[in-house]
Amino acid sequence: MSKETSLHEVHKGLGALFTDFAGWSMPVRYASELAEHKAVRTAAGLFDLSHMAEIEVTGPEAAATLDYALVGNLSGVKPGRARYTMICDADGGVLDDLVVYRLADEKFLVVANAGNADVVAEALAERVAGFDAVVDNRSEHVALIAVQGPNAVAILRAVTDADLDSLKYYASVPAEVKGHDVLLARTGYTGEDGFELFVPAAEAPALWRLLTEAGEGHGLLPAGLACRDTLRLEAGMPLYGNELTRALNPFAAGLGRVVKFEKPGDFVGKAALEELAKADVPRVRVGLKGTGRRAPRHGYRVLAGETEIGEVTSGALSPTLGYPIAMAYVDREHSEPGTGLSVDIRGRIEPVEVVALPFYKRS
Repeated sequence: MSKETSLHEVHKGLGALFTDFAGWSMPVRYASELAEHKAVRTAAGLFDLSHMAEIEVTGPEAAATLDYALVGNLSGVKPGRARYTMICDADGGVLDDLVVYRLADEKFLVVANAGNADVVAEALAERVAGFDAVVDNRSEHVALIAVQGPNAVAILRAVTDADLDSLKYYASVPAEVKGHDVLLARTGYTGEDGFELFVPAAEAPALWRLLTEAGEGHGLLPAGLACRDTLRLEAGMPLYGNELTRALNPFAAGLGRVVKFEKPGDFVGKAALEELAKADVPRVRVGLKGTGRRAPRHGYRVLAGETEIGEVTSGALSPTLGYPIAMAYVDREHSEPGTGLSVDIRGRIEPVEVVALPFYKRS
């Protein structure tokens, strides 16, 4: 039985088509995933992200706990700011990629992917041992709503007095939205400007209605997981289970920058990651640009001539760009932008070109 977010009845009323995602019944689309995608790129989209996990780490040694538990330097994050990071196992494999918000000197909010909620919560609970800190999985009590797109500022401005102009990317601030206390963060997973609002789960339907009303006249559409996937793909953002897995390390994913060896003390996976950082990565993550209308999909073979040299991890016909795009892991010697390769798309060999990520960057 799939879990339901506190907005499930709202989505049903909007005619959403649901899918099971990481054990949650989530809206995959409402009317048209193409219209939802384009709304986010040109106006705004409203997303329910309440399937994500929210885990608080508090106490005098909260920062030290996260420095040990994660690969990033969280003690270097100032209150009010956030950081993209990862939690790895002792062998350097990625357990999940995370966004961590520092809410105060002794209070952090770790946001994990839905499919890894238990893995991350259990790992943090184990790694807090010996530190003066407490790990509290708040996921059941917190809903998360995102407003993404170029009109997001105008929409939020209609419902809050928070100083949006001074709220930087990857920053957060406690705010009031028409009587609802929220954590307002300038973060997202679409490649557009936008905000994510953390709110008590019981208040999410009322907040959704307020944002919907504020979005009237600004082109706001409710947006499902299908367009969220094509948006993040265009922005070159990895998805756990596709571009990131326990079998991969941050360096293979081209995200070695998140590993902070210079931070003081030890951290889980440090020794293994130090060795991996010195080694040549045999396969690397690249972007692929196709032609025509047939898009490479997850698991399809990437070929150089007749030799298999990689595998597609995510792919789609880009609604913004109008041609097929994909991310793939390919042998390093075939990873330079401009390299011509091909993909086996259900028995038809289609040409692709290696290109730099991201495919799309907002102006």
